[in-house]
Amino acid sequence: MKNFKTILVLAVVLMILSVTACANQENTPNETADIKTNLVMGYTTEPEGLDPHRTAAASTFTVTNNIYDTLVGVAPDWELIPRLAKDWTLSEDGMEITFDLRDDVSFHNGRKMTAKDVEYSFNRLKDAESPRARDYANIIKIEVLNDNTIKFITETLDVELLKNFAYPWASVVPEEAEADLKTKPVGTGAFTLKEWVPQQHLTLQRNENYYGDKAKLETVKLVLIPDATSMMASFQLGDLDIVPLTGDQVTMVENKSEYKVISEPMNAVQIMSLNTKNPILADEKVRQAMAMAINKDEVIDASMFGYGDKIGSHLPPTSPDYFDTNDVIEYNPEKAKELLKEAGYENGFDVRLSLPKNYQLHVDAGQVIADQLSKIGINAKIEIIEWGTWLSDVYGAKNFDMTVVGHTGRLDAYAFLSRYKSTSNDYISLTTGEVDILLERALQELDGDKRKEIYKDIQVILAEKLPAIYLQTPRTMLALQKNVDGMQIFPLDYYDFKEVYFTE
Repeated sequence: MKNFKTILVLAVVLMILSVTACANQENTPNETADIKTNLVMGYTTEPEGLDPHRTAAASTFTVTNNIYDTLVGVAPDWELIPRLAKDWTLSEDGMEITFDLRDDVSFHNGRKMTAKDVEYSFNRLKDAESPRARDYANIIKIEVLNDNTIKFITETLDVELLKNFAYPWASVVPEEAEADLKTKPVGTGAFTLKEWVPQQHLTLQRNENYYGDKAKLETVKLVLIPDATSMMASFQLGDLDIVPLTGDQVTMVENKSEYKVISEPMNAVQIMSLNTKNPILADEKVRQAMAMAINKDEVIDASMFGYGDKIGSHLPPTSPDYFDTNDVIEYNPEKAKELLKEAGYENGFDVRLSLPKNYQLHVDAGQVIADQLSKIGINAKIEIIEWGTWLSDVYGAKNFDMTVVGHTGRLDAYAFLSRYKSTSNDYISLTTGEVDILLERALQELDGDKRKEIYKDIQVILAEKLPAIYLQTPRTMLALQKNVDGMQIFPLDYYDFKEVYFTE
């Protein structure tokens, strides 16, 4: 009987301990249960489709970088790093590059990626429909050595060749999905496209079959809010986790405990492109007079609230090949008037200034420039156009007189400057050919110091000849809610959400 009572007491004690343990377990907070995994970011410009081989729009690559992968990537410190390629080998003469590919990569449709897909993608990138075809014209042969090895052979030496494989338009795509890539992208990236409602929002879903470390976020929703004021209001209400900042908004969020601000100089230049097929703008004295009439400090204050650096040529100060040419043409409105008189335009002239509506930075800069030009008698008639119209009419058809726009995301000086080749067929060029031989020499020069001198000479020529008027390098600025971490700014103009996460 005593044994029975002992057993009964033990049973009761165990039951009490068990209940207590359960209660304690229920009261122990799950450290990860309340941490968000769904991020919402505001953006201002709709992607021009999601096919990386068929667009020149930076607004596309901010998204597609997360859906597709390239052979080579770039770190925030400009270092080239492996991506789809594990490693690579350059031949002694620099005219062949061989990539060893990862063997564990699958497209979002489930099919394994091989070297054949890389071959197909670069042939597509080189074809007539590709706006980037000229960047890869020097590649004359692509050899698939086996499923995981591919070789690229160039016609002439290109000392910057490797960098061409890191740009977001050099993505690898599957041939079977080609027809629908614009709206139904199929890549190998850390995210897939979950939903795209044009002019409203776009949602990315974590790729659970990603070959590398999976993204920390389950979804990233990009909400289209063209108006910067409305976007900031949504951010301050907590509806958005990350927003791009304009210069006038920095004081609204900096030094406030509930927000973070990250800022880096852009790998970009803002310029006023001039169409020298216009007989007035073809006159070098006219272009120099216009440059002398533009106070770049005022342009930077008005468009970026001072968050920018003046430039005198088509390289950003962040470039290792940058040379300061700001003193080549100095601000001098009185001398500008004299030059206009010498050119036969003492009474000024009318000219169109086309500004892309979706980019307030360029609209604000253009409006200040128009006012400054008016003071020397030049009547810049502003037309504000949709981004799609700018791409088709200005960039594509070259139907413009002047336009303010940014050029972004190049890792080497040649890629920035090659548009000025007289035969480039770009929407701006130096048709008189002063930089043609220098550009060719830069591609062939293996000595880095000598190549830097060549790029210096090109920058001085551009600063003197002014096929465009060079304004500033703005800063990339993002505002984040305090619990967002892992967001970084890259030398290339895109977002990468793979390492972004919430701390609480």
